Amino acid sequence: MTNHLTLAQLLQKPGLFAFLEAVVFAAFYVRATIGFGSGLIAVAFLSLSFPVKEVVPVVLLLDLLGSLLLGAYDFREMQWRELSWLIPGSIVGLAVGSLILVHSNAQRLTLFLGIFILAYVVYALVAKPERMPRIGRPWALPLGVFGGIIGSLYGGGGPPLVAYLQMRHLDKRAFRATFQAIALADNVIRGGLYVAFGLLTWPLTLVFATMAPAAALGLYLGNRLHMRISQKLFLRATLALLAAVGLKYLI
Repeated sequence: MTNHLTLAQLLQKPGLFAFLEAVVFAAFYVRATIGFGSGLIAVAFLSLSFPVKEVVPVVLLLDLLGSLLLGAYDFREMQWRELSWLIPGSIVGLAVGSLILVHSNAQRLTLFLGIFILAYVVYALVAKPERMPRIGRPWALPLGVFGGIIGSLYGGGGPPLVAYLQMRHLDKRAFRATFQAIALADNVIRGGLYVAFGLLTWPLTLVFATMAPAAALGLYLGNRLHMRISQKLFLRATLALLAAVGLKYLI
């Protein structure tokens, strides 16, 4: 019998329920520590037991919660001038990605994305992330579009946005804060689309409600680690997660 992501099924399988809660906690611990990655981690593990089309809307709501909480906490650190280019680009990219998803096979883009991410990671490690050249703000538009396309196709447009923010040399707090603003805009737009297409349902919303405390706890403890780690360690942690994302897309 096929598992469906409903509260009734989760309550019948307490071991599986505990595993999913642990996954959500870990995903949002990482999100608070380095600013992104919760969607990738949560979808990867939750989809082992449940259909992706049910997992993604639940993770979207969890990501929305994460964006709101971290964004509110870091509100004063947001770099609004960066957002003035990134958010419009991301919105355009979401629309383009939707057209690609409807009219063509996105698998080739997945391979390209994996290569792009790994190439950036190798470049950043060779150049050393703290010494990379500072790129101009106009780069926010094309990289924002690229991030929006990836977000529309795969549920998270982090890698191009991470590359841009790193090469703008933002400190760890400003990096995390600015990323949350972009993620929030993405979450709201995708959430509206999911509701319009009937992908976000009341049973899935109930599942989100049961997982929200684990996400909040992960955010709280991850934030404590974020405040303690050095800028150098923060940059290398983001590259490590990007490398994992790149390998996932290649595989």
